[in-house]
Formats: sequence, structure tokens, C-alpha cells
Amino acid sequence: MSELLISPTMLFRFAAPCFYAPELWSASGVKLEEKHKLPCFAELEGKRPFADVRMAWSERGLAMTVQVHGKEQPPWCRDSKIEDSDGVQFWIDTRNTQNIHRAGRFCHRFAFLPAGAGRRLDEPVAALLAINRAKESPREIEPRQLRVHCEQKSDGYLLAMHIPVEALTGFHPTDQPALGFTYAVIDRELGWQTFSVGQELPFVEDPSLWGTLELVRS
Repeated sequence: MSELLISPTMLFRFAAPCFYAPELWSASGVKLEEKHKLPCFAELEGKRPFADVRMAWSERGLAMTVQVHGKEQPPWCRDSKIEDSDGVQFWIDTRNTQNIHRAGRFCHRFAFLPAGAGRRLDEPVAALLAINRAKESPREIEPRQLRVHCEQKSDGYLLAMHIPVEALTGFHPTDQPALGFTYAVIDRELGWQTFSVGQELPFVEDPSLWGTLELVRS
């Protein structure tokens, strides 16, 4: 008799706090405290995280940092092949709908790469990507609205990112203090690190598989 194995991340709907930060961005990027660190619920499956992912919010938008460690090879990044590149992607639903299987106009997919732009392909990349099978899309933005700063490390990199409120359709933290959310840190050498469910489920296009971020002011 075969034994049916179910991933623990498929059994729960995950939520995590996202704490307020009055200053989200400066000339040197953003520095977030330990309390801003987001969990990696894939640890329930015995997967070992290779990235420290942190996030904060204010009325002006969202800020994130991602530090990847344990690499022996430089990241592979191309601004012409963003979806195939190493980096991090965030899926954000400003209405935290949870019960829809096709993205609507409040659902966003942001990608940030540690390199891949510029003449030497050594400048970071930020982009709003389309979500496959979406019924509607959020308002279009200019890529320069998204801010990104990268520091290369001996065994990885540190990305600092800012998504302003103008790039988040429907972002009203007072009226909507929770976001539908998931992330994926993608690396050809180290694999995928996700917020909850992994590549075995189509979370990249199905908002019902995303978790929740609770926007906490204190």
C-alpha cells in the first residue's frame, strides 16, 4: 500500500505580521530591524532557508530587504529575461481576497534582480510583471518608480527595495490592514525559498495559495 504524503504547507493558511517603519527609504537604501524579518514556512518541510527576507510598511508604501548567503557562484541575471533570472519576486494583493484563483486588478507581481542591467550587466533591476491568467491587471507604472539598491557580498548579495504607494493599486492600510502575500527568492545555484507553498503548487498565478501579511503599526 502506498503512503499518501501531504506537504504541511498545504494544510494551513499562513499569516505573519509586517511592522511599521516611518522611514522606508534613504540614499543608501533601507535598513530593517530583526522584528521585520519574515518567516519561511517551508521550514515545516525541512527546507533550510538561504535568504533573510524583511519587510516594512508605511502610508508611503512598502520596503523590503533580502540577503542571500551561501553562494559560490555569481547570480545569473538579465533584464531581458527577468523571469529566468536569479533574484526575488513578491506577489501582493492589496485586498487580501484569498478566495480567487485568478488575479484581479489589486494583485501585483514585482521582481527585483541583484544585477542584469547596464552596459556591464552589473546594475540591479526592478519591474512589475504580469500574472499569468489574470482577469485584470493593476495600473501600469514606470519602472523608475520602483527603487532598488544592491550590495554584492562574498557569498551572495543584499538587495534593498522600495515599492511606493503609487505603484500599489488599492493600497489603503487604514481601511485594508492586511495584504495577500507571498514571495520567492529564486537562485539557480541554491534553488527556491518561498513564504509558504512551493513550486509543487501554482502559487505564481493563483492568489488563493498566497498567505497574509498583517500590517501592524506598533
